[in-house]
Amino acid sequence: MPDLWMPGAEVHDLGDHAPTDQQYPPKAIAHITWDRNATAAAPQDWVSFDSLVTYFTGSGAGAAPHIIWDPFSGRVAQLFPADSRSKSVVDAPGGTRTNRAGRVVIQIEAVFFPYCRYQGRVYPRLVDTPCAGWDRLHAWISSWGVPDVWPMGRPVDFTSHRDETTWETRGGWYAHAHVPENDHQDPGSWPDFTAPTPAPTPQEDDMPLTDTDVERVARRVVLLLAQGLAGQAPSGADDNLTWLTNWYHQCSQSSTAAVLDYKLGAAGVASLAEKIDAIPDATAARFTSGITLTVNTTPKGA
Repeated sequence: MPDLWMPGAEVHDLGDHAPTDQQYPPKAIAHITWDRNATAAAPQDWVSFDSLVTYFTGSGAGAAPHIIWDPFSGRVAQLFPADSRSKSVVDAPGGTRTNRAGRVVIQIEAVFFPYCRYQGRVYPRLVDTPCAGWDRLHAWISSWGVPDVWPMGRPVDFTSHRDETTWETRGGWYAHAHVPENDHQDPGSWPDFTAPTPAPTPQEDDMPLTDTDVERVARRVVLLLAQGLAGQAPSGADDNLTWLTNWYHQCSQSSTAAVLDYKLGAAGVASLAEKIDAIPDATAARFTSGITLTVNTTPKGA
């Protein structure tokens, strides 16, 4: 079973959990908090992540989402487990139960409003921000079976498109502007879906990992994890190494076990080998002491 609580999220459990309607396909709903009405001519200062956490865990609990996401720092707070409904969309009497119509209905509030000013710079759209942490957030939601599709179209403006039949019959991502019984038009934009790992070619998929390859990558996963737990920046991090760390957090509920699946392909392993071999044995031993490592070398599809 996937993680009920997103790994790395700050948990503020509101309680009041309630089941979703399992006969419908899994969904995610994209929101922005839209705390202030700013314009290009009159931008306003961004409202902080901590302020929104305080609001949704206090007076705003009746409209709380699953996830509060800071697209500038990547911080995430979670208020409901994935298998509970949350409360960020209107559910009118009768008709579809909008907060519940899916095996999961995970709602995300990005802490953003159009033309917010953050550290002196103005951001007209959510996608203009760094969207920090989106890869981890997307991967966790994908682990719950939410497909990477927008049944009513990816949001590119604040136009509403609502159809209750589509909502009830198709899984995927929906804007608040797509949800039946609602009149909000957010989020206006949303980041592209991100793959958790560079896709290997078919030839790479067919190339087996050697024991040495497995050991190299396993050591790197454990080292990066241990450095993070020790409060140290990962050494030599690049896109692949960052993915390894993110993938570990997505796939393991334990901070003392790393599980390496066959995902990189031989070419991906080779691209890491030089950095991994440069790790001094004493450093690796110091960081990985007491960490149990399990390696799964089963090829994809086997």
